[in-house]
Amino acid sequence: MSINRRNFLKKTSLSTAAIASVPFYSSCEPFVKSQAPSGGIYMGDHAAPKIRNIKAAFIGVGSRGGEHLKFFAGLPGTEVVAISDLFEDNVKQKHEMVKQISDESRHSNIATYWGDENRWKTMLQEVKPDVVFIATNWNNHAPMAIQSMKQGAHTFVEVPLAVTIKELWRIIDTSERTQKHCMMMENVNYGRTELMYLNMCRQGVIGELLHAEAAYIHELRGQMNQEDRGTGSWRTHHYANGKGNLYPTHGLGPVAQYMSLARQDDNFKSLISYSTPALGRKLYAQKNFAKDHKWNQLDFRNGDLSTSIIKTQVGRTIMVQWDETSPRPYTRLNLVQGTLGALAGYPTRVALEGGVEGITKDHHQWVEGEQLEKIYEKYDHPLYKRLNEQSKDSGHGGMDGIMMYRIVECLQKGLPLDQNVYEGALWSAVTELSGKSIEQSGAPQQFPDFTRGNWNSTKPLGIVS
Repeated sequence: MSINRRNFLKKTSLSTAAIASVPFYSSCEPFVKSQAPSGGIYMGDHAAPKIRNIKAAFIGVGSRGGEHLKFFAGLPGTEVVAISDLFEDNVKQKHEMVKQISDESRHSNIATYWGDENRWKTMLQEVKPDVVFIATNWNNHAPMAIQSMKQGAHTFVEVPLAVTIKELWRIIDTSERTQKHCMMMENVNYGRTELMYLNMCRQGVIGELLHAEAAYIHELRGQMNQEDRGTGSWRTHHYANGKGNLYPTHGLGPVAQYMSLARQDDNFKSLISYSTPALGRKLYAQKNFAKDHKWNQLDFRNGDLSTSIIKTQVGRTIMVQWDETSPRPYTRLNLVQGTLGALAGYPTRVALEGGVEGITKDHHQWVEGEQLEKIYEKYDHPLYKRLNEQSKDSGHGGMDGIMMYRIVECLQKGLPLDQNVYEGALWSAVTELSGKSIEQSGAPQQFPDFTRGNWNSTKPLGIVS
C-alpha cells in the first residue's frame, strides 16, 4: 500500500587489539542531513547488468559465513572462486564442504587465503569475483565492502553494514560511484511471519500504518566464553566500549519495510534514546572468570538495555529496543499498529477491527496459536510459498536460504535488490545516533538523509512472487 503524505494524518576479522583501538564514534561531521553528490548514480532502484554465472568470493567463513557459503554453492548458476579467513582450518574445512555440495566441476577451482589480516585484499586483486560475501567482525565490514566495490564486485555484508555514520557515507559514495550493489544481509526480512506481515500491510489489511515496535532481545552472555576465537572474542569489546543500541537491524529492518521507510512517501527523521545502567556483563564476568581475567579488566559502560523512539517524516513512531545481557526469552517484538488493526510477534498474533471472520468477534481478542493457520493460508507471502521447501534446511528457520536465493535470483535476472544500500545504512545508523542521544540525556538526533533527497522517488518493496 502506498501511503500518500497528504492523506496520512498530516567471525573472523581484526585482532582483539585492533578492535579495542577502533573508535566507536566519529566526529559530528557525518550528522549533516545530506552530503555533496558522490558523482555516481542513485542506487535506490538500481538494476545491475545480469550475471548468469555468479562467481563469488567469501571473506570470513566461521559459523555465519560458512552457512552463507554452503547455501550459495548449492544454487544453480553459482561458482565459488575464493575463500578467505584468518584461520587455516576454517578455510580448508569449508573448501572441502563446497567440493562435496555439487557433483559438477563448477566449484573445483577455489583459491584459498588465510593467516594474515590483509590476505582478503590479495584475494580481491588476484581473483576478481563478481560478488563478495563478508561475514567478519563488525569493524571490518566497511573497509572490506568499500574495497570490494572498488575492485568491481557487488558486495553483501553481514549486519550491521558499518559501525559509524562516517563509514556509512563512504559505503554509499562508493556504491554510487562504482554502480555496485552493497546490500546488508538482513535475513529477518525473509522470515515467514515478517514476509506475511509485509504482504498484509501492502494489501491494507490493517489500514494506515501508525506505529511499530522492534527489538533484539537475545541473552548472549555465554559468548564471553569464546575468549580467543569466535564471536565473543571481539563482540565483548563492543559491549565495553560502545554506546546505545549495538544491534538494531534485526528488529528494525522488517518494520521499516512494512512502512516503506526510505522509499516513496516516508523516511527516518529523528530519534531519542535512553539506556539502563551497565551491570549484567560485569556481574557475569565476576561470577564466571578469574579476578585477573581480561574480561574482568574491562569497564563495561554500555547500558544493558537500550530503548529508542524513532520519529518518521510523516509522523509515525517506532520503538526500538536492544538487550543482549539480561536473562529473558528471545524476542524481536515485530509489532505494527494500523488504523484497522495490529500485527504482533513473540508469539505471533493478529487483531483486526471487527474481528477476524470465523475466529474472533472484535479487536479485543488476538488470533493466535493454531488459529493462525487460516491467516497464513490467506496471507502467506508468495515468495515464502515458492521458496520455503527448498530453503527450510538453511539457517534461522529457512530465512537465510530465501535471502540467498533472492540475492542470486536478482543478480542473475538483473533486478533491483530487495534491500538497497540506503536501507542498510539507515537501519545501521541507529547505533551511533542512539549512543549520541544517550550521551546527551535523550536529546533528539537527526538521521542523515543518505539518499540525498531521492527516497521520495524510490518504489516501495513489491510483493514479488
